[in-house]
Amino acid sequence: MNFAKRSTLSTMIGLVLSTSGLMASHAANAGEVTIWAWDPNFNIAIMQEAAKRYTAKHPGVTFKIIDMAKADVEQKLQTTLASGVTKTLPDIVLVEDYNAPKYLRSFPGAFEPLSGKVDHKGFASYKVNLMTMGGKVYGVPFDTGVSGMYYRSDLIKQAGFSDKDMQNITWDRYLEIGKQVETKTGKKMFAMDPQDIASIRIMMQSAGRWYFDKDGKLDIKNNPALKAALETQVKFMKTGIYKPTSGWGEWVGALNKGDVASVITGVWITGSVKAEASQSGKWAVAATPRLSVPGAVNASNLGGSSWYVLAAGKEKAAAADFLNEVYAKDVDFYQTILQSRGAVGSLLASRNGKAYSEADPFFGGAKVWQQFSDWMGKVPSVNYGIYTAEGDAAVAAQLPALAQGLPVEKALENIHNQLASQIK
Repeated sequence: MNFAKRSTLSTMIGLVLSTSGLMASHAANAGEVTIWAWDPNFNIAIMQEAAKRYTAKHPGVTFKIIDMAKADVEQKLQTTLASGVTKTLPDIVLVEDYNAPKYLRSFPGAFEPLSGKVDHKGFASYKVNLMTMGGKVYGVPFDTGVSGMYYRSDLIKQAGFSDKDMQNITWDRYLEIGKQVETKTGKKMFAMDPQDIASIRIMMQSAGRWYFDKDGKLDIKNNPALKAALETQVKFMKTGIYKPTSGWGEWVGALNKGDVASVITGVWITGSVKAEASQSGKWAVAATPRLSVPGAVNASNLGGSSWYVLAAGKEKAAAADFLNEVYAKDVDFYQTILQSRGAVGSLLASRNGKAYSEADPFFGGAKVWQQFSDWMGKVPSVNYGIYTAEGDAAVAAQLPALAQGLPVEKALENIHNQLASQIK
């Protein structure tokens, strides 16, 4: 599902879904479509709903949805593609967006081009761009990791600020508010693992920059967004406005226990924020803070995944038709998965549905899903390249030294050198 998602079951579970109805002629000879994904309560459950909708109209098509831990999906896909023996590959596989460019460039011809088979024009452009190579689109966008700022409106008001003060702010302003929140309420502004680079990812993409430029070339030393993100991270560490945490449980626990006044991350955190019913009405949302660099906007992304059809799949034609019919056209489907699973899809038309316009009492009556959907359309596109994981590791390696006073310019040089040595 997302960047910070916990590992799921490692045991594969085959689920075959079929119902009665009339089958379209183009799928007349289709059989069983095999799908690999992770997270039984999110991706798997949502794919089951999609399959049910499709088989209601195409009874000749059945689905075998195999659940594995995210790491197992990635390892099995990588190993199988590298071996060249593709008979055991599925027809459809879920790929985290950060990893998609790596697979597409490392294994040319392994994924089926879907241009002309799927209507991509209705999806958020940043999602479509990352799966486009050589003028062809190779996937179907699924959930978005569009980010936002969740904040405790009661604590913010105790600190002397209004909801209006939280709208479309800079990270420096967020820092100033955080200092005041701690002074007036005794609460930290947010929780963070000091070694986590999630906020740096959010900051970079909000300015339309990444570890690599649009052409995939290393972009570290003269990257104003990365420099500003590191400087902001240093400010966080020096001022101590955050509560140090380790692991998912502690991080979410800080929110639910009321230890912090805000969290800035992907929309997938909504369910975890709402898990503490006693805080209903005390939370609100606002746009992601922006860096004070040219081109930065109050919208970004953290995580998200998309569906890809394997070129070696026996039922790739039916797989493509299925993804197009449900994920690219069925607006009602997106209302259902939003209400049942908290999934914000990246099909822009879905935000016109009833579920997206409903007020949420937990967030003070705000139309939260509508807001996130609007921000999704503003997320800048970046080139994740094939070495995002290596980029993350290089940045993380510098965080301890930065906390001890290492100049940001030196950290950038170190990050550049480490990455340059890895991507020769």
